Amino acid sequence: MQILKFLIGALLMSGCGVTISELLPPTEVLPPKERLGEALFFDPKLSSPAGQSCASCHDSSRAFSTSNQTFPSSEGAIKGRFSARNTPTAMYAAFSPHFHFDQTEGLYLGGQFVDGRAATLEEQAKGPFLNPLEMNNPNAAAVVEKVRASAYADMFRQVYGPAALDDVDSAFDKIAEAIAAFERRPLFNRFTSKYDAYLAGNARLTSQELRGMRAFEDEKKGNCAACHPSRPAADGTPPLFTDFSYDNLGVGRNPHNRFYQQAAQFNPDGRTFVDRGLGAFTKLASEDGKFKVPTLRNVTRTAPYLHNGYFNSLRNVVDFYNTRDVKPACKNPFTDEASALMQRCWPVPEVGENVNTDELGNLKLSDQEVDDIVAFMHTLTDGWKPHSRGH
Repeated sequence: MQILKFLIGALLMSGCGVTISELLPPTEVLPPKERLGEALFFDPKLSSPAGQSCASCHDSSRAFSTSNQTFPSSEGAIKGRFSARNTPTAMYAAFSPHFHFDQTEGLYLGGQFVDGRAATLEEQAKGPFLNPLEMNNPNAAAVVEKVRASAYADMFRQVYGPAALDDVDSAFDKIAEAIAAFERRPLFNRFTSKYDAYLAGNARLTSQELRGMRAFEDEKKGNCAACHPSRPAADGTPPLFTDFSYDNLGVGRNPHNRFYQQAAQFNPDGRTFVDRGLGAFTKLASEDGKFKVPTLRNVTRTAPYLHNGYFNSLRNVVDFYNTRDVKPACKNPFTDEASALMQRCWPVPEVGENVNTDELGNLKLSDQEVDDIVAFMHTLTDGWKPHSRGH
């Protein structure tokens, strides 16, 4: 009960948009390590200054993606500090393989973060704690000291041993391990969408959703399933709607990205900053502009879209995939989504090299087919019930 009271207080302090029903004890009792990871994930005291938890940017009511749609990129613990990228969903991240180069495919696959710089879920969990644009702790020792002073410190020692918080490096590893264990729970990996029910024979798709599914999978139409596989894997794993590869979609710069205005210590390039994505991590020009293919599960809840939050509308994303190479280039490379639609143009790609022109850019989809694909993607939202509209 003491831990529950702490969590409720921490969640309410974090401002992460949870409801009271989400704070009630789940029917499934979490094992100790996962319960510890939950406490760590929702603790707003682990930032510097206090006030930002993992859940502050990965909001449970928004499929563990950005809690603030006002900005295209994420604001850190220090007000006014923004990262260059939109917060991705943490749901289904546990299924991503370790970052590696696949010799057969000739592609980089897996890893965490949109540029793959963390090989595993555990490694990813450490990153935000020490990022000055996120939770802003000066070092691991500062994080460990806060955990030592927390209401769940005894639980930490019960899980990992009496001396678990004595050595900083070892304790920091265990903090990340516990968070990753929590993120592997069904809360993050639900498989409860209407499409899951359809695959199980427990739901019927509407005629529009069926048309959208066919266009989504048709190699001569949307061909979306080439990167967002929509059928169960050979081992029976439900479709994850990502192949964990990396792609340069050719999206332009987002003029509303607050990172351009950050201090020189964080962004010495100002408005000339170019996010190289995977290329910056691998230090290979051949990977410049590529970002990890996201899961489309819960995509209706995870706006804004793409690595820099350029799009607020899911339909506009599909329209961009459909007409990127058909519409003329906007005169101003810093043309936002609304202006581009009004001018019937698209801004030039932020990174002009390595743009995927084989699978998108001129799909020749009709407006109806674009709408149909969007309707199908609405079936990928978890929490569907048989009485839901459209059953």
